[in-house]
Amino acid sequence: MPTLAADPTVLANRLRPVLLKLNRQLRREIHSLGVTGGQVALLVQIKQHPGIGIRKLAALERISVPGMSKFVSRLEEAGLVQRAPVEGDQRRVELRLTAAGQKVLRSVRSKRTAWLSARLHALDPDELDAIDAAIEPLLNLLEAEEA
Repeated sequence: MPTLAADPTVLANRLRPVLLKLNRQLRREIHSLGVTGGQVALLVQIKQHPGIGIRKLAALERISVPGMSKFVSRLEEAGLVQRAPVEGDQRRVELRLTAAGQKVLRSVRSKRTAWLSARLHALDPDELDAIDAAIEPLLNLLEAEEA
């Protein structure tokens, strides 16, 4: 039975490897789709911020603008993203997902959900309830990071 006031450092040391392994497993599920986890992360950002520029995308992903430009070029070559000039500013471009990019994201979501659902089905109801109860506090952790 967990204690009411778990030591945050002990909890972090237990939680971190679990989250890393879960992330790794979910990333592996998409290899058959021909995209990497990093590419999917960029597609998600572009979907969430239609018309985003390369500079802003680089800032969100915490990488250099030239590096982001190379990543976006690969996505564009794969037909997943399109660049469009910003009206009135010849130097800027907006990024948008193509229909193929949207299809890839739907496939990624579907494969990852199927993988996770299959594992959750193997748990007993108490374990499912514990995971369900942990979702909100984990979301709060992520929101605190974004603030």
